[in-house]
Parts: sequence; C-alpha cells; structure tokens
Amino acid sequence: METVLVVDDEKNYPLILGAVLEEEGFEVLTANSGKEALEVQKTSDVDLVLTDMKMPSMNGIQLLEKIKAKDPDLPVIMMTAHGSVDKAVEAMEKGAYSYLLKPFDNDRLIIYVNKAVSMYRVVKENRHLRSAVESQYSFGNIIGKSKVMREVFGTICKVAPATATVLIEGGSGTGKELVAKSIHFNSPRREKPFIAVNCSALAESLLESELFGHEKGAFTGAVATKKGRFELADGGTLFLDEIGELSQGLQVKLLRVLQEKTFERVGGVKPVSVNIRIIAATNKNLKEEMKQQRFREDLFYRLNVVHIVLPPLEQRKEDIRLLADHFIDRYANEHRSDIPVKGIEQEVERLFYDYSWPGNVRELENVIERAMVMCTTDNIKEADLPKEFKANAYNTLYLEGIPANANLDETLGRIEKKMIERALKLTNNVQSKAAELLGIGKSGLNWKIKKFKLDTGSKN
Repeated sequence: METVLVVDDEKNYPLILGAVLEEEGFEVLTANSGKEALEVQKTSDVDLVLTDMKMPSMNGIQLLEKIKAKDPDLPVIMMTAHGSVDKAVEAMEKGAYSYLLKPFDNDRLIIYVNKAVSMYRVVKENRHLRSAVESQYSFGNIIGKSKVMREVFGTICKVAPATATVLIEGGSGTGKELVAKSIHFNSPRREKPFIAVNCSALAESLLESELFGHEKGAFTGAVATKKGRFELADGGTLFLDEIGELSQGLQVKLLRVLQEKTFERVGGVKPVSVNIRIIAATNKNLKEEMKQQRFREDLFYRLNVVHIVLPPLEQRKEDIRLLADHFIDRYANEHRSDIPVKGIEQEVERLFYDYSWPGNVRELENVIERAMVMCTTDNIKEADLPKEFKANAYNTLYLEGIPANANLDETLGRIEKKMIERALKLTNNVQSKAAELLGIGKSGLNWKIKKFKLDTGSKN
C-alpha cells in the first residue's frame, strides 16, 4: 500500500482529500504546515507528497526544495489556485511532478496520484535491484561478479578473522589496498588503526624512520622523538604497499619484526613491542625477484602465509559494466548537471570490452569520471571518451599478428566467431543480450551460432 502525504494549512482540507484517497486504497498522512510535513518525511516512508502552494511560514516551493534535498526522486504534486499558475510552473522547473488547479474533481486527483506513485514504485524497485546487485557482487568497495573475484571474496572472508600475514599480488590499479582494507575492516582489529605505507615513495633512510620512528637527536633535524608506522598501527593492521621495492637492509629489519615482534627506533637501543598484523602488496613477481637475489627468500615465506592474486581487468571483463555503473553512481553527486548521467551507450560498452585496460580498474574509473564531466546527455557516448583512450582502444586489433598471406574470409570468420563467443560469455549465454551487445539482430546471431556450431545452453 502506497502512502500519500497531504499538506495544507486549512485543517479540514487534508482530511477531505485523505478520505478520497483512502477509498482508493492509499494510506494517507496529513500535515498542516511545511515544518510538520518534513517531520513526517523523516519518520515515515512516503511515496507521494500532495501539497498546497500557498502556506504561511513555509510555502509549497520552499517545502518542495527541502523534500527534494532529502529524496530527489520523491514525487511532489502542487495544489494551487488559478491566480498562481506562474508559481506552479516555477515548481515544475524545480522538480515538482505536476500541479492541480483548485478546484479539481476527485477523478482528476486520482489519475494524477496513481501516475505519480506508479513512477515512484519503479524508482524504488530500481533502487532495490541496484542495492541487491551491489550487495551480491561487492565486498566493501571491491566490485565484481566474475569467478576470479568471487574467489577473492571467499579468501577475504576466510582470512579476515585470522592473524596471519597476507601477500597481495596484482598490477597497478587492480585494487590491492581495497583488499587490504576489506581484510582489516572485516577482522577483530576493525576498531584499531589501519596504517598504509608505500615502500617505493621514500628513500631508504627516510623510509626506515617512517616505519620504525626515531629518537630525538638520531640525525640532523630529529628535534623530537617520533613514533613510526609500526607503533601507530599497534593493535591494528600495517599495510606495506610495493613491498618489492624494499632495500636489502630494510628487508632484514622487517624480517626481525615479523619474527620477534619487536624493533628499535632509529637512534634507539630500547626494544619496542607491537601487536600488529602485516598485509603486504606488490606488483612485482617476488619469486622472480628471489631468483635474481633482490628479495630475501626467508622474508617472502614470512609474508606469503596467505596469498591473494588480483587479476588484471583484461581477465575479468564481465565485471566492466558493473564497475562502470558503480563509478557513475559514485561521481553522480560530484559532477551534478541538468541531465544526470545514468549509464553508458551500447557502442561505449562494446569499446570497453574490446580495450585491454593496461591501467586496470583505476584506468576505468578515470575514463568514467572524465566522460561524466564531458557528457551532455543521460548516457555516456563515444564522443565523451578521452581521445587518447579511443586511439588506444581502436588499436587493440594488431594486424602485425596476422600473417600477410592469411585468407581474408577465414580470418574474418575466426574474428567473428571469437566476438560471438565473447558476447555470449559476457551475457551468460542470453542471446538477446548478446545480439544487442554485438549490434546485430537476434535472428542474425542465431544463424551465426548455428554456422559456427557454438554451444549456447538453453538461454534465449
């Protein structure tokens, strides 16, 4: 049952309208002022506001603005006299669903109310669906529905309650720090600090002081004793990003901390004890670094108790649309415009799937944010994408990899088959969606599936 809030300073009017609406099956709440209406909105789930335009203290337009500030999608119908049509038009420009001129008959009222609540019902269903999707396919701020990401989520769930060290491997922009934070904030240490250090950002001498702290007078400029990141993270989690960049000397000191749970500040002699969990991350292959004697084997095995590998975006392309929608939602409030961006056009989605994404999820986020700034419609178009991205995206088909004497028809057939197989995989074998993704008709796709003898299951 939908709920309608009726607002009018004439005390009998909300009661009269309420009786009419209740006969039609609506639940009715009433208020005699804008202030009362806002209090009702705070405590009740309202599906429509029906408000008078002319009220003392707070008029209908002022109430409309405050309602929209809390819920931009909640429909508001203005009731106004014939002499206030200009105000009604102003209200429409500020987001009112519609307006009714007094006096109006009950049938007209019911038509307007039914249309408004039906519209809002769809909005709420979409909100619920998006919330369900995000709940199903996310872990904290990590988004994904692909098999590899579901495996990552499963590992996070298992390792978070433990105290074991974790080593996260993945390319730049794959979300290593997000995984580290998810482990911390789903652990018993969640109320304690999460401290992050980028091991590649500082010179060795500065990094040592940053990690272990220093005593007053330990070196020029050390005018006071300073706690390092290990002490600051006591009781919580220390995240060591780009661990592969640590010098041999600092690797030895880190190994000692892992073994003995104590260290000395730079210039100090007194052992400092800490209770921390260490999560390390790297975009290097540490086993290869060990072979080259650039990374200590004993330190590697101390860190690599639990190993998490984050795949590049190239290997989890079924997550691209989900990620794109997530970033559009994230930046919607930051980049407000007259026409809010709601999604991406089909041609953009195809381009995203074809691109190799060397910068991974971070690059996708950057492309989406930039496109939202440039976009003038409710969907991101190819023209909104950065020029350098489009130039790189169109170069993903490398002609150099095709022999000069390759048969044109056979080569095009192989490419066509691969594209159809990919589209079916990305759409979970739903042929109508695959056809839409490829930009062809469903009957044409069905013919090509038979031509290439593809196994599609039973979904249409």
